[in-house]
Amino acid sequence: MKIIYFGTPEIAASQLEAILAAGYEVPVVVTTPDRPAGRGKQLHSSEVKECALKHGLPVLQPEKLKDEAFVEQLRSYHADLFVVVAFRMLPEVIWSMPPKGTINLHASLLPQYRGAAPINHAIINGEKETGLTTFILDKEIDTGAMIMQEKVAISDTMTAGELHDVLMQLGNDVIVKTIKMIEEGNVQAESQNSVIERKNLTLNPAPKIFKEDCYIDWNKTGREIYNFVRGLSPYPAAHAKIQNPEGEILDLKIYKTELASKSDGCDSILCLKTDQKTFLEVVLKDSCIKIMELQQAGKKAMPIAEFLRGTRVSEDWKLVL
Repeated sequence: MKIIYFGTPEIAASQLEAILAAGYEVPVVVTTPDRPAGRGKQLHSSEVKECALKHGLPVLQPEKLKDEAFVEQLRSYHADLFVVVAFRMLPEVIWSMPPKGTINLHASLLPQYRGAAPINHAIINGEKETGLTTFILDKEIDTGAMIMQEKVAISDTMTAGELHDVLMQLGNDVIVKTIKMIEEGNVQAESQNSVIERKNLTLNPAPKIFKEDCYIDWNKTGREIYNFVRGLSPYPAAHAKIQNPEGEILDLKIYKTELASKSDGCDSILCLKTDQKTFLEVVLKDSCIKIMELQQAGKKAMPIAEFLRGTRVSEDWKLVL
């Protein structure tokens, strides 16, 4: 089969490698335009573009997916199938083009966690299991009929970054198996609506996460905060603000925490406890959160002991709620 591939980040580049390794013909790859990035604002290519160029494949980078010239260019390849992994929502004029349809790989067990950040939200919500789903694209985002699924366990300590890497490797196998099923005519796709009705599901969404969504709500339980931090680690990272007695506020990225029992005789809540050398913890209503790894603006990520050597945090400092 002749396949046109759409994708942008590292996870999509990994699946493109798997498709090429399986021997499928990919006449062209579609990805996002190069964007300025970093302090120097130099143009940065997507991981999918880098992968395509490594294999000598032509790359299309349209600003507008409905641009007539771009649509006609896609038609000229006469592809049998389009494969989409971590890309923008395609207009109908594109996803309806190939005779064998357009398929997507999504990092959740659909119909749960439809949206842009399924890995993050699954961990934030304390799920014990997630996985991958391949499905047929249709008009609504992440709602098409499902082709196959593979499950993955989520441990109590797993971060979003670690789960991403597990799913990336699993996705290589899942996407190739799905293409093989389509090639052999063995697809028995199942409607997501029928799954929702059969299992009487209440759906958890997975919307895009913005910086303002990343600040820790210290009024939540220790378990909820612990899950929130690992669900955003290492990217986009949970944020917390602390203030010294002079009024200076530090905005910190929190990458790793530990959940601990509340100390005996600790009556105050939402306060900081520290020995100024080896530990910094936040006293909550039901427990304590020990901050283990963080990053201050303009500095590298570091373990808490290293941070305390450079920043003399005391119990006079306050959380900014």
